[in-house]
Amino acid sequence: MKLNKPKHWETKFNLISIILYPITLVVILIIFIKKKFTSTKMFNLPIICVGNIYIGGTGKTPTSILLAEELVKLGKKPVILRKFYASHIDEHNLIKESFKNLILCKNRVDGIVEAEKANYDAVILDDGFQDYKIKKNLNIICFNQNQLIGNGLVLPSGPLRENINSLKDANIILINGKRDSQFENKILNINAKLEFFYSNYKPVNINEFKDKRLFAVAGIGNPNNFFQLLEKHNLIIKKKLAYPDHYEFTDYELQNIMSEAKDEGCEIIMTEKDYHKIKQYNNKINFLKVSLEIDKKEKFFKKVIKLYDQNN
Repeated sequence: MKLNKPKHWETKFNLISIILYPITLVVILIIFIKKKFTSTKMFNLPIICVGNIYIGGTGKTPTSILLAEELVKLGKKPVILRKFYASHIDEHNLIKESFKNLILCKNRVDGIVEAEKANYDAVILDDGFQDYKIKKNLNIICFNQNQLIGNGLVLPSGPLRENINSLKDANIILINGKRDSQFENKILNINAKLEFFYSNYKPVNINEFKDKRLFAVAGIGNPNNFFQLLEKHNLIIKKKLAYPDHYEFTDYELQNIMSEAKDEGCEIIMTEKDYHKIKQYNNKINFLKVSLEIDKKEKFFKKVIKLYDQNN
């Protein structure tokens, strides 16, 4: 059973985080041991990692897709590589809908070897910052401005997959949202060489939903980010339903949602990621399509292209 993110992850000094902190210390110790004793393998093609330290909902997959598309425009032949999880089929489908070069693998090292044999000239790791077996040429770490690092604690006391000090191994911080100079300064104290970029989701089909009563449904890492995006564009949201990331909707649940929406005179709107999981109802449910836009995009991609010069 998947659970929604607990509220104690957002408040630093709370009883639940304190009670769980001994377990957090064990997790930190395990991560330290893994880093210390894991051998790192180097490869003959650039490895660009789009990762995070905040668990879920930071925009890794849209960023990976955008990176791949832009590299193709520049005459490159990249592939997106993801570790296969049966419960993540929604993200696999989302990538395939936009970009055909995708390798799914149980072991990322084996996947990179497969990419080398297929003559790709770069691998974009959609997730994998915590895979210490792989030497990355560029680490892009994603955050969402609404959550950033939460209470700053490692699981289970907080939402971090590893300590914030791990950002000393990062090269670029990509924040979806507005600039936060206080957060930037905090991270620069860990790694002064970091470059910060900001991104935003631009709705593509927003006009389809103007002046309509909407029933908003989201099963993503941070559902409130989706709801806020809808409200930012002055859509009429009559009801919201939030589910955990990668949630598998049952027919019974979907029938109830559609029935309730009909009774309320509402049209259902989902995220594109959720929409790919409910294709049997695509004619009754709509989704908000968004494009990811990066500020100072040219500078951002110059940093990425520099990899090719270093590896040729």
